[in-house]
Amino acid sequence: MKITILTLFPEMIEPMLNASILKRAKEHGLVDYHLINFRDFSQNKHQTVDDTPFGGGAGMVLSIEPIYHALQSIDDIENAYKILLSPQGRTFEQSMAKHLTSYDHIVFICGHYEGFDERIRDLVDAEVSIGDFVMTGGEIAAMAIVDAVVRLLPGALGDETSYQKDSFYEDLLDYPQYTKPRDFMGQKVPEVLLSGHHKNIEKWRYEQSLERTKKRRPDLYKKYLKKQKNQ
Repeated sequence: MKITILTLFPEMIEPMLNASILKRAKEHGLVDYHLINFRDFSQNKHQTVDDTPFGGGAGMVLSIEPIYHALQSIDDIENAYKILLSPQGRTFEQSMAKHLTSYDHIVFICGHYEGFDERIRDLVDAEVSIGDFVMTGGEIAAMAIVDAVVRLLPGALGDETSYQKDSFYEDLLDYPQYTKPRDFMGQKVPEVLLSGHHKNIEKWRYEQSLERTKKRRPDLYKKYLKKQKNQ
């Protein structure tokens, strides 16, 4: 997979791409990262990428020109899946992460300032948000999505069953996890986890996931029940 990120602040993103699972996935040849500073594609001598909004109003608006020319500089851009990080986009979730693993090349556009020139939306395939809150720019959102997608690539985690136990993978929250010591100040590990009876352990974990999801995320619980009913 190839991942290209258009950003005004590549220095924010580089450290994350060179650490942990994202670094390992690159070293194993599973993914290739490319960062493009779209300020380099500004069409004026001051290299500005934004301007005041037509019709008046506060803030600055990201211009279409540098974004357009930056996209055109990317090889095979017409076949890439292009995502605009925007608070107006569809909320990112695990099912979308799974879907994105099917693409050979994903391009992320990170915005800044008050907003985008509306015509930038015509250049992309999707708008994606990571939640109903506002940040300075799209870099953190881009990295959150990249991390969620790359860890699903075969070989990225080493243990292919690992991510399948994560919260949200099957619309359930993860079950409680424990490690040594068995007893910490009177708080003991559930006996079933020490029994060595794998069938009972799996049953306990499934029941715990159901109960935890029902209490903490009733919306997910209803979604899970609906999926089970339709299977």
